[in-house]
Amino acid sequence: MATAPVEPTVTPLRQRMLDDMAMRSMRARTQHDYVRHVRAFAAFLKRPPDTATAEDVRRFQIHQREHGTSESVIGATVSALRFLFGVTLDRPDLSRKLVLAPRPRKLPDVLSVDEVARLLEAAPGIKYRAALGVAYGAGLRVSEVAHLKADDIDSRRMLIRIEEGKGRKDRNAMLSPQLLELLRLWWREGKRRSVLLPHGWLFPGRSYTDPISTRQLHRAVHEAAEAAGIRKRVSPHTLRHSFATHLLAQDVDIRVIQVLLGHSKLETTALYTKVATRTIRAVTGPLDHLMALMEGRTPAG
Repeated sequence: MATAPVEPTVTPLRQRMLDDMAMRSMRARTQHDYVRHVRAFAAFLKRPPDTATAEDVRRFQIHQREHGTSESVIGATVSALRFLFGVTLDRPDLSRKLVLAPRPRKLPDVLSVDEVARLLEAAPGIKYRAALGVAYGAGLRVSEVAHLKADDIDSRRMLIRIEEGKGRKDRNAMLSPQLLELLRLWWREGKRRSVLLPHGWLFPGRSYTDPISTRQLHRAVHEAAEAAGIRKRVSPHTLRHSFATHLLAQDVDIRVIQVLLGHSKLETTALYTKVATRTIRAVTGPLDHLMALMEGRTPAG
């Protein structure tokens, strides 16, 4: 006779932390990650984390550095432990001991307008072309693209409604006539194939009742980039970066771009000014064209 699997025991401390996170409406994925990082800290201590001392916190962070833990994992661990110490355990003295080294901000990779066009043309099917078109044409995050519903497309006001984006904030994104036409092409094809449900997901996954996964969108971008001969490292977020950079190159006000991207801080959007400057410098100026014509030669670039 088969025995039922034994459910792992949830300690009172973990349950308290879970309750604290639930009261603050933290996402399930964030809760899962916080618990995982606290579990790693407890494994290092070899005892419950509520018995930790300031010296234990210091030793753990030194341990992470010595073992080559990535900056992103260290940052995520600090966030989890700050919640544990500052909220669940009410130990702000330990929370203050956590050191978060500033991460160097790398300039995002962007595609040229021609490269974006080639990538969309090479997308594996109209559904993916429309989904990637939204990522570029509206500057959406990959999770926001995946969770769009048909009702989020407001063709009357030419807006895309984003519900509970990053930070659980709602916002409106732009809907250009070209993007609307691309979405209508997919809508007609999706209806013909009977994969779009009333008030359902705009980009359904393998099951029509579920949204497309972000993994599927990542895979589609990689396939399209390879088919288009694009050698840059490309992801759905590259299209969002390209959206912002191309708008800056068109002299769109950076504060408008901030709103469209859903950034809470202007300094986050300002990073794109460095990329846009680099892009502008790569363009052959009209004077160069003029001088080349006068000299009877074809300008480079």
